[in-house]
Amino acid sequence: MAFKTEHFMLNVGPQHPSTHGVFRMRFTLDGEVIVDLEPIFGYLHRGIEKLAEDRTYTQNIPFTDRLDYLASMTSNQAYCMAVEKLAGITVPERAEYIRVIMSELQRIASHLAGIGFFLQDLGAFMTPLLYMFREREKIVDLFDMVCGQRLNYNYLRFGGLSQDIPPEFIPALKKLVNALPGFIDEYDRLISENEVFLVRTKGVGILSREMAISSAAAGPVLRGSDVNWDIRKSNPYSVYDRFEFDIPVAKTGDSFDRYWVRLQEMRQSVRIIEQAIEQLPEGDVQAKVSRLLKPPAGDAYVSIEGPKGEIGFYLVSDGSVKPYRWRVRPPCFINLTTLRDIIIGWKVADAMVIFGSIDIVLGEVDR
Repeated sequence: MAFKTEHFMLNVGPQHPSTHGVFRMRFTLDGEVIVDLEPIFGYLHRGIEKLAEDRTYTQNIPFTDRLDYLASMTSNQAYCMAVEKLAGITVPERAEYIRVIMSELQRIASHLAGIGFFLQDLGAFMTPLLYMFREREKIVDLFDMVCGQRLNYNYLRFGGLSQDIPPEFIPALKKLVNALPGFIDEYDRLISENEVFLVRTKGVGILSREMAISSAAAGPVLRGSDVNWDIRKSNPYSVYDRFEFDIPVAKTGDSFDRYWVRLQEMRQSVRIIEQAIEQLPEGDVQAKVSRLLKPPAGDAYVSIEGPKGEIGFYLVSDGSVKPYRWRVRPPCFINLTTLRDIIIGWKVADAMVIFGSIDIVLGEVDR
C-alpha cells in the first residue's frame, strides 16, 4: 500500500567542510528521497575576474593560485600560456619540461585530496584521508623546495618559471616517483574492493555519456562517463606529445567510476613524470620578457587539462599593461552543473556521496 506524503524542504549548507566549502543545496524531499534540488552558488564570490582587469598581467598570476587552490600549478600554467599566446612569447624547452613535471605532480596531489575527502564524505572518518595526505605532503615538499610555498605556489611566469629547480630536486623527485606506484596499489587494495565503498558508490549518481557531453563536463567526471577526451591527447600542448601515456576511461558514469578514473590517472601521471625526468634538457628556464608586459591588441583563449578537467583563460588586450577582459573557464563550476540531474531520485544519505564524487573547489566556482 502506497502512502502519500507531503514534500518538504531541507537546507544543507553553506558550511565547511561537509559541503566542500560555502555551497548551499536546497532539497525538496519525499520522505528521504530527493525529488528536486536547487544548488545555490555565490557565498565565496570574490570577483577575481573583475579585479584582474585593474591589475597588470603579471600581478594577476597570484589570482590563479586562488582559484582551485588544490591545483595552483595547473591554473598558473593555463593563464601563463594564454598570455604567451596573446603576446607571442616562446617558452624555453627546459621550462616546458619542468612545467609538465609540476603539472603532473599537481594532478596526483589534487586526486589524492579528492579521493581522501570523497572517502570522508562516505563516513570513513580520517584514516583514508590521512593515507592520502601522507603522499600528498611529499609532493608539497617538492613544491616548497622550488618556490617556498605549500599551497599558493605562484611558480610559473610568462615565458617560463620564476627560477630553475634546485640541485636536490631531481633526486628527491626520483625517490618519490619510484615509491608512488606501490602506494597507489595500496590505495587500490584499501578502497576498490571494500564492500561498504562498493555499495555506496556502484550505480549511484549515474551521469550518462550523453548528459556528460551536453553539459560540457570535463576531466574525470567526463571520462568516468565513457568519453575519451583529454586535452593532453586531443589537443597536445607544451611537450605532452613527446610522452607515452594512456587516458583512463570508465563505462558507467557512477560515483565509483569517477573515483576509479582519478586513481588510474595517478598511475599515468607517474609514467609522464618518469619520461620527463629522462628527457629533461639543460638550458634556460625563462625567456626575455618585459616586466611591464603590453601584449598587442587582440584576444586569446588557451585551455589545458587540469586535475578537475579543462581549465581555460580568455583574455582581451587593448594594448595596455592591464587586460581589458579576463575570464576563466573553470571545470569545477561546469562539472557542478550536472549535480541536480544525477542526484534526483536518490536519498539524502547518498547526496554527499554523489556531490563528493564530482570533486570541486569553491574558489574556482565562486571566482
